[in-house]
Amino acid sequence: MEEKSRDVLTPGPDESAIDTSRFTSPEADIEKSLAEVLADVMCLERVSIDSHFFDDLGANSLVMAHFCARVRKRADLPSASMKDIYRHPTIRSLATGLANAAPVEPAVPAPSEVVNPVGTVRYALCGTLQFLLFLGYLFLAGLVANRGYSWVSAGSGVIDIYLRSFVFGGISFVGLCTFPIAAKWILIGRWTSRSFPVWGLTYLRFWTVKVLIHANPMIFLVGNPLYVLYLRALGARIGKGVTILSRNVPVCTDLLTVGAGTVIRKDSFFLCYRAHAGRIQTGRVTLGRDVFIGEKTVLDIDTSMGDEAQLGHTSTLYSGQAVPGGQSWHGSPAQLTQHDYLRIGPAACGTLRRAGFGLITVLQLFFLYVPLSVGGAYMLVTLVPALHNGLGTVELASLDLCIDALLLSLLLFFGSVVVGLAVMLTVPRLLNLVVKPNKIYPLYGFHYSAHRAIGRMTNIKFFTWLLGDSSYIVHYLRGIGYDLSRVEQTGSNFGTEVQHESPFLCAVGNGTMVADGLSIINADYSSTSFRVSRASIGSHNFLGNNIAYPSGARTGENCLLATKVMVPLEGEVREGVGLLGSPCFEIPRSVERDSRFDHLRAGDELRRNLAAKNHYNIRSMVFFLLVRWLHFFMLTMLGLANAELYDSYGHVLIAAFLALSLGFTALYFVLVERGIAAFRALQPQVCSIYDPYFWWHERLWKVPDTYLDIFNGTPFKNVIWRMLGVRIGSRVFDDGCYVTERTLTTIGNDCTLNAGSKIQCHSQEDGTFKSDRSTLGAGCTIGVGAHVHYGVTMGTGAVLAPDSFLMKGEEVPQHGRWGGNPATEMRDAPDQPEALTRTG
Repeated sequence: MEEKSRDVLTPGPDESAIDTSRFTSPEADIEKSLAEVLADVMCLERVSIDSHFFDDLGANSLVMAHFCARVRKRADLPSASMKDIYRHPTIRSLATGLANAAPVEPAVPAPSEVVNPVGTVRYALCGTLQFLLFLGYLFLAGLVANRGYSWVSAGSGVIDIYLRSFVFGGISFVGLCTFPIAAKWILIGRWTSRSFPVWGLTYLRFWTVKVLIHANPMIFLVGNPLYVLYLRALGARIGKGVTILSRNVPVCTDLLTVGAGTVIRKDSFFLCYRAHAGRIQTGRVTLGRDVFIGEKTVLDIDTSMGDEAQLGHTSTLYSGQAVPGGQSWHGSPAQLTQHDYLRIGPAACGTLRRAGFGLITVLQLFFLYVPLSVGGAYMLVTLVPALHNGLGTVELASLDLCIDALLLSLLLFFGSVVVGLAVMLTVPRLLNLVVKPNKIYPLYGFHYSAHRAIGRMTNIKFFTWLLGDSSYIVHYLRGIGYDLSRVEQTGSNFGTEVQHESPFLCAVGNGTMVADGLSIINADYSSTSFRVSRASIGSHNFLGNNIAYPSGARTGENCLLATKVMVPLEGEVREGVGLLGSPCFEIPRSVERDSRFDHLRAGDELRRNLAAKNHYNIRSMVFFLLVRWLHFFMLTMLGLANAELYDSYGHVLIAAFLALSLGFTALYFVLVERGIAAFRALQPQVCSIYDPYFWWHERLWKVPDTYLDIFNGTPFKNVIWRMLGVRIGSRVFDDGCYVTERTLTTIGNDCTLNAGSKIQCHSQEDGTFKSDRSTLGAGCTIGVGAHVHYGVTMGTGAVLAPDSFLMKGEEVPQHGRWGGNPATEMRDAPDQPEALTRTG
C-alpha cells in the first residue's frame, strides 16, 4: 500500500516528451551504473549522460532523492547526496564529481549508538510520579490562591481591594519566581556534564526542574535585564551588558557561560542539554565577550565561541565545534564566512540605564499589572450572578448555571476578539510614530519599550491562526502595517504562522506565497543599541517553512526559498532561481511536473476556484471560532460550578479545576481533530490548492494544539499522539517534537525526539500540495530543531543531528548518522561529549 502511494507521488515522466535524439552513451563504468539506476528510478529505457536531470528529464527533488537512496545501496558506487545532484545535474558531471571527491572512509569509525530500552514498569512509574508531582503543584497553587482570595474578599471598597490585591499579588509573583530557583538548587545543586537514562529517578529530578523553570513568569521578561538576573540566580555565568531575546530557556544553567556584551537573538536554542539515544546528555555552552548569535540557531552541548565571534542566522554549532575569537561562522553545521552580522554601532547604554529599566519594569508589575490581574479576577468572580442565586447545591446541568456561563463566555471571548483587533489596528500605529527606521536607538529606553510593545501586540497568534491559509490574512496583515503592494490573491498567500519585529517595515511583492514559520527580521541589535529597517520580499517568490528572512536579503523576484534555507546577505541578487540549504546554494526554480496545475491559477478558472475556496475558508473560520468559544464556554461553566461549591471545598476545588481544565482541553481538541477527519487516516496526495481536498486538509492545521507542550517529556505525550492518530511505539521520549500530519507519521519504539524538532508530512510549492508518509524506525534520534520532511524513512537506530533538514524522499539506513541542511551522511566519527564520561 505504501509503495503504491509512493508511486503516485513520483510518477515516471512522459517519455514522449523527453528528447532522445541526442543520446550520449556512457563510457566509464561509473557512468554506466549511474545511468542504469536513474533509468530504473524514472522508468525510462535509457538515460543520456549529458541530459539535465531537471530541465531535460523532468525529474524533481523527490525522484532524485530516491535515486540517491538507490545509489547509496550499491556497493560499487560512491555515496551521492541531494547537494551532489544540484551541483552536478547530469550523469557525466555527477560521475566526475563523485569520482573526484575526497575519500569517504573516516580515520576513526563512527560507533553505532544503540538505545537500551527501559522496562515498561519504570516507564509507567516515571509517568505516575510526574502526574503526582503535577497534582501536588496544583494543590499548592490552589492552597495559596484560596488563602489569597479569602483575604482579598475581606476588603471593603475599591481602594482596600486594590491594596490587598497588591500585597497578595506581589507576594505570589515573588513566590512563583523564586520557587523554581529554590527547587533547582535543592533538587540538583550545580549542573555538571553527565549522561543519564530517561524515565529514571535522575531524569525525574531533571524534568521537575525543567518544568518549573519553563513555568516561571520571568520568561515573559526576555529582552529585559531582569531576565539575565534570573538566569544568574539559576547558576549561569553571565557578564555585564548581555542581551538575550530568545524565549527558549536554558535548563542546565550552571553549564552556560556568556561573556559581557553578547547578543543572543530570538528563536535560538542554547539549552545546555540534549536527548540522545534514550539518554539525557548535559554539556557546556561557552560564549566569549561581544559574541553575536543570530536567529533560529542551535548551540549543541560542548560548543564554544571566542571573543567577538559571530554565528549567523539559521546556523548550528555541533557538539565539539569551537569558533575562534573574531571569526564569523554560519551554516548547518557552521563554517567560516566573511560576512559581518553585527550591522549597527553602539549607543550610550550603561549599567545605570539597565538598572533603571529593570526598576521601572518591577514598579509596573507590582503596582499595575499584578494588582489589576488579581483584583480583576476577584471582581469577575464576585459579579457572576450564579454566586448570588442562593442555591445550596448546584448541578452542572442546571439552567441558571448554563445561562450564566453562556453570557459570561460570549462576553469575554468575543469581546476580547473585538477589543484585541481594535487595539492591534490602532495602538501600534501610534507607537510607530516614535520609532524611526534606520535610526540607531539605545536599548532599555522609551524607544525600545515602544518597539517591544509593537512587536508584542502585532504578533498575537490568534488572528494569524484564524485568518491564515485564506484570502483574509492579506487584509489583516495590511491592516497591521504590511506593505503588500498589489496583491495577487491565491487564497493561500500566507500560512497561519508569520512573525515580525515591526509590521510597518515589512514589504511583500505581488504574486508571492509564504508557507508557515516565516520570521521577518527587520530589527538589528547590538549589546547597547537597536535599529529597525525595511525588509522586502520580491514578487512571485515562494517561501517554504521555517525561514528567517532578514532585511538586506540578496533575493529578488521569482525565487523559491526552500524550507529552513539560510537567506543570503551577500553577493549578487538572486532572481529566477531556487535556494536550498544553510549556507544556501542554487537549485532549479521549478520543473515541468510541478506546473501541472497552473491552468487552475489564471483567468476564469482562478476566479471560480478562488471564490469557492473563500466560501469554504469562511465556513472554516466560523467553525473554529465556535469550536474555541465552546471550549471556553465549557471551562467557564466548570469554573462557575467550582465557584458555587467554593465555600465547601476551597483549595481542593481550585486544584481540581486546573487539572480538569487541562484534561478536558486535550480530550476536546483531540475529538475535534479526529472528528474533522471522520476518525480515518489521511492518504498521500498530490493536488492543487484549489482542490476541495486541500481546503479540508487545511482545516486540520487550524485545530489548536498548543496544549501539547504541557505534556513534553512525559509518557502522556505519547498517549495524546496515539489518540491523534500517530502510529507511535512504546517508550518514545518526546521533549517537544511537532507532527503536522499525525496519521501519516509512524514512530518506532524507544525513539528520542528533541525540543523544537518537527516531522512534516507535506509540502506546498506555489499552487501544488503534496503529502506522503514518513517513518522513523525503532531507536531513532531527532536532534534539537531538526526538520523531517515527507516521504522519509529512517532506519532502526538512525540519528539526525540538531537543526538538520532531512529532505523529502530521503532514506536513512539503519544506525546511519545524518546531519546538515540539507542532511547528508556524516562520515566522520562524532565528537564524544564530555557528558559521556560521567554517567548516572
